[in-house]
Amino acid sequence: MKYTNNITEFILLGLSQNMKIKHLQLPLFLAFLIVYAVTVLGNLGMILIIRINPKLHTPMYYFLRHLSFVDLCYSTVVTPKLLENLLVEDRTISFTRCLLQFFFACTFVVTETFLLAVMAYDRFVAVCNPLLYTVVMSPKLCSLLVGASYSWGTVSCSLIYTLLFLTLSFCGTKFINNFVCEHVAIVAVSCSDPYISQEIILASATFNEVSRLMIILTSYVCIIITVLKMPSTGGRHKAFSTCASHLTAITIFHGSILFLYCVPNSKSSWLMVKVASVFYSMVIPMLNPLIYSLRNKDVKAAVRKLINTNLICQLMINVK
Repeated sequence: MKYTNNITEFILLGLSQNMKIKHLQLPLFLAFLIVYAVTVLGNLGMILIIRINPKLHTPMYYFLRHLSFVDLCYSTVVTPKLLENLLVEDRTISFTRCLLQFFFACTFVVTETFLLAVMAYDRFVAVCNPLLYTVVMSPKLCSLLVGASYSWGTVSCSLIYTLLFLTLSFCGTKFINNFVCEHVAIVAVSCSDPYISQEIILASATFNEVSRLMIILTSYVCIIITVLKMPSTGGRHKAFSTCASHLTAITIFHGSILFLYCVPNSKSSWLMVKVASVFYSMVIPMLNPLIYSLRNKDVKAAVRKLINTNLICQLMINVK
């Protein structure tokens, strides 16, 4: 059988390959559309509130603004094609578009993982060195940490993965058993020997996961030790409350990743992989702004102030 890289398009099987799900395409479309709308409004709202409120111009909210931007971008890369495939019979995606979707999805996922690690370091400095917080977390350092997260996500990871994608050969089948151009599903339809690419990706993913988990665990071990030494119960509660939202986001994000990669690689597990991928790519970007807004007094106060200001302006317009 002749191998070729001249493939021009793939066919995304999506979620509707299962007969039970085929009857739920319209309800799923409406549900995913609502999730995407909440994701866009929530993350754009978070970016806007942090941008216009001077009280939120601190390192923690600077990182949170970029986290919202990354969540918004990642969801936008994945969701529109999923919504399209739930409505139309033609589920083809060009090779170039598939490559771009894979590249940007990988970029934003890796960037988000390191942004969460950077935010853990920020909480460490805030709790363990509060008097030096503004000095240590200077605007220059914050910009450097965010820039490093984007750069690592783009250059060191996504370019490597995308170049490995381009080395794959395809023969015959073009059906990708997923709703997104994801590496495992693409390799499954390739005729190439996946050993080298899998080993490289495994080494890269292991380095990424270990490095960011080390940052997160080290930061929170130091935070816990510092908090337990505090004589005041109120001080301990305040310190833990500043970390609660971030811990919740980390638990959900890394928990879904571990679940996704712990699923056995078999035909019977593909539906579970797809469900986990939906949660990972759509639900988490929607939850993050909710987590940080519902558990954060500063954000809630900023939202109430913005709403009250808009109401006052509207009343003044009506009076005129």
